[in-house]
Amino acid sequence: MPTYEYLCPEGHRFEQFQRITDEPRARCPACGVEASRILSGGAGFLFKGGGFYITDYRSEAYKKAAAREEKGGGEEGGAKAGKREEVAAGASSSGGSA
Repeated sequence: MPTYEYLCPEGHRFEQFQRITDEPRARCPACGVEASRILSGGAGFLFKGGGFYITDYRSEAYKKAAAREEKGGGEEGGAKAGKREEVAAGASSSGGSA
């Protein structure tokens, strides 16, 4: 169940565990007045371990192609490098007019 933060008209702040489907109502434990739910920043959390990233579920074919490209092999790696060189050469021969 999520934790919601409340603020009563008297200025008391408190947290309460409620179901998502429950009405956002609570009484202040300090003074008993009806409190209103406020937006809270929530808690940050970090996933650790395997199984939390999209890359954990890549196919074997994708992993092999990525390893080939990382090593500089494969046809795509060479084609991309050639295109980068052409673009760089075109930019330097354009005269630099701005």
